[in-house]
Amino acid sequence: MSENQKHRRDMTRRRALVAGGGVVVAAGIGVGVVSTASADGAAGKESSAKPTAGEACYRLTSETTEGPYYIDADKIRRDITEDREGIPMILRLKVVDSDTCKPLRGAAVDIWHCDALGIYSGYESLSSGGPGGPGGGTPPTDAPTGTPPTGTPPTGGPGGGGGGGGHEEPTDDKRYLRGTQLTDKHGYVEFRTVFPGWYRGRCVHVHTKVHVGGKMTASGYEGGHTCHTGQLFFAESAVLDSAKVAPYSTSTTERTTLDDDTIYPGNGAEGGLLALKYPKGKIAKGVSATLTLGVDPDETHTGTSA
Repeated sequence: MSENQKHRRDMTRRRALVAGGGVVVAAGIGVGVVSTASADGAAGKESSAKPTAGEACYRLTSETTEGPYYIDADKIRRDITEDREGIPMILRLKVVDSDTCKPLRGAAVDIWHCDALGIYSGYESLSSGGPGGPGGGTPPTDAPTGTPPTGTPPTGGPGGGGGGGGHEEPTDDKRYLRGTQLTDKHGYVEFRTVFPGWYRGRCVHVHTKVHVGGKMTASGYEGGHTCHTGQLFFAESAVLDSAKVAPYSTSTTERTTLDDDTIYPGNGAEGGLLALKYPKGKIAKGVSATLTLGVDPDETHTGTSA
């Protein structure tokens, strides 16, 4: 085999391995769709390629910090929007064993994120534009002063920032934009939510956890362990499009770009970069976001020490 043939083969396999786990199209998305790749140009279509002996099918998805605003969700639900305004978004995730390529059935997937104006449910007084909030005012008490609008976020700041500050206790009983779903036999979960906004020091993102080995009870998913804690990220072009639409357009908070974020590892789909689709010039009609999460179900990653 020539070097050129080998290179083409390797590149083809790499695209197959990092491609997202299937495409879901949100209501209203049709002709003239904008598509942002989740890796090196490979977006959307699930590969049917099989790994050769001894090779992993999917790379492990990067582990990240849990951030201070995690709440052990007891809301098993698909639609987490509640009363929040924003661009409709369908988030579809596929969870697979990174070693065997097999989908993980019955895994509990948590997601949580801020609303269009950067506010987290359960922590409205901490994540509003007032004192200590991401929209302005006094930085958190354990954060350095003079925090720049882009680049390094405040230590212990909202949403995970630099990972410092530890877990914060909830300040209210709101639970919008938070929820849990169990993966189906193909490893899929799907959430209805809104496109997240931004706050000081962080790019636009969604937090996620994957739990295995537990079971459903009347109180929610209990037992087992957390095998993955990560964050999901959005292409800069889509964030700029969202910023033209109300209520995102009303935000006066300076925004951190994907490249300037200190949490995003910069490695495409492996690092949590979502494949996005929406009507060209009409993002307000809705966005579909997809990604395959490669996890090791035998490992424990709580994200509390990242």
